[in-house]
Amino acid sequence: MKPSLFEYSAPSSVAEAIEALSGDPGAMILAGGQSLVPAMNLRLASPTRLVDLRNVSGLGETVIEDGIIRVGAMVRHRDIELNDAVHQANPLIREAMKYVAHVPIRNRGTVVGSLCHADAAAEMPLVLLVTGGSVTAEGPGGRRDIAAADFFQFHMTTTRAADELIVHANIPGLPKGAGYAFEEFSRRHGDYAIAAVAVIVQRGSDGTVDAASVGACGVGSKPVRLSAVEEAITGTKMSADDIKTAAQSSQDYVSAPDDMHATTAYRRHLLVNLVRRALSSAEQTPAS
Repeated sequence: MKPSLFEYSAPSSVAEAIEALSGDPGAMILAGGQSLVPAMNLRLASPTRLVDLRNVSGLGETVIEDGIIRVGAMVRHRDIELNDAVHQANPLIREAMKYVAHVPIRNRGTVVGSLCHADAAAEMPLVLLVTGGSVTAEGPGGRRDIAAADFFQFHMTTTRAADELIVHANIPGLPKGAGYAFEEFSRRHGDYAIAAVAVIVQRGSDGTVDAASVGACGVGSKPVRLSAVEEAITGTKMSADDIKTAAQSSQDYVSAPDDMHATTAYRRHLLVNLVRRALSSAEQTPAS
């Protein structure tokens, strides 16, 4: 199929992009296009105008400052996957990135585009949530930062206003010495996750867990923090029994109904095992 008719704008500045969005309620933003263009071809999306960001200066930069990785709206997945400074600051990103589609798609798709697309089974929204990150939106009313916990509302739905542009994502680096892991299961490599888990664990000098951040995607209508798992593992030394108990508490977070990929019961079983594997791996892989 072919997309429905649409107008096309190629602004050269953020201000021009916002003006184009404000002037057409049916406008949509084109960055990498790896999700939007197929949706348009299938008539699942029918924008009245495409606002192409390719000529907007300043959106293709990745800057690390004060422990925060600022990823511009036109930065490709592959750009930060291969960026050694990003890897040094937050190795969880590269660990998750190998599950994002395939290399040709990562060469074109953008990180911020994935966040705004907000597929409930996508990896980068989960990374943003687990790291306690945010996005920076700019619109007619100025700029605002939106925490990941407030940004993702539902499958393919965010709190970005229609006349706002997400100019960059803000991903915190990992604390020194923190353990991390990303585990995913999908039908085929590169497919969206049936379930995936991201873990960050900080331990004290005696080996006791001082803080933990654990999340999952593919199990509901948006990425979720597994607070019961975090609470169960905090204050322990992450013995095999501690990890098993914590992992068992994750199954109640599965809200996805039975579908063509998996039943709810299977996702619960899968999530428990992915959490167990991720916690066990995070114990052995401290960030440098």
